Amino acid sequence: MREAWGFLTILGGATPPTRRAWRWFPLVGAVIGALVGTVWWATGEVLAALPAAACAVAADLALTGMLHVDGLADSADGLLSHAERARRLEIMRRPEIGAYAVAVVVVVLIARVAALSARPASVVLVIALWCASRTVAAVAPAWLPYAREEGLASDMLGGRAQHWPALFLFAAGAIAWLGIGIAGAAAVAGVVLVAAAVLLLARSRLGGFTGDVLGAAILLGETVGLLVAGARW
Repeated sequence: MREAWGFLTILGGATPPTRRAWRWFPLVGAVIGALVGTVWWATGEVLAALPAAACAVAADLALTGMLHVDGLADSADGLLSHAERARRLEIMRRPEIGAYAVAVVVVVLIARVAALSARPASVVLVIALWCASRTVAAVAPAWLPYAREEGLASDMLGGRAQHWPALFLFAAGAIAWLGIGIAGAAAVAGVVLVAAAVLLLARSRLGGFTGDVLGAAILLGETVGLLVAGARW
C-alpha cells in the first residue's frame, strides 16, 4: 500500500512502485477523497460555497503534489497536438508546456471549483468519485500496452487482467447512490466513461498509456463526475 501512496500522493515517501501498487489504487483514492471531502465540508461550515470549493481543490492539489495536473498538462500537449506518435511522446516528455496544456488545465480547475460550489458538500460523493477514477487507472495496465520503452509506470507493469476492479466500481457507485441518490450513481458512471475515453484516445494516438495519461484520466474523470453530480437533477 505504501507504494501506491508514494505514487499517487506526497505521503508515501520515495518508495519505488511495483506491480503490487495497482491493487491499492482504489483504496488510496478513497482515502484522498475522504480528506478532500472533509476539507470541502469543514471549510463550508465557515466560508461561502465558492471559497470552500476552492479550498477543497487546493487540498487535492496539495495531497497529490499536483502530479495529476502535470499529467493532464503533458497529455493535453501530446494528445491534442497534430503530430506523429513519436513526436507526441517527445512533446509529453519535455518540461515546457504549450497552449493546449494551459487551456485544458485552467478549464478543468475552474470546472472543479464551479462544480463543487454548485451543490452542498458531500464527503461520500468525493470518496466515491476519487475511488472510481483510480480504479479505472488501475485497470489500464491489464488491457492497454505501455506507450514508452521506459517511464514513470514502467516498473509497475506486468500481470494479468483481474476482476477485482469491477467490485470497487460497483462499491463506489453504491456508496454514491446511497449518499446522494441517482445523481451520485450517474456521477460515478461519468467518471468511468470519461476516464476510459481518455485511455482509448491515448491508445489511438500514442499506441498505449503513459503515467501522464493516467493522471489525465483521473483528473478529467473526477471533474466530469463532479459536474454530473452538480447538475440540476
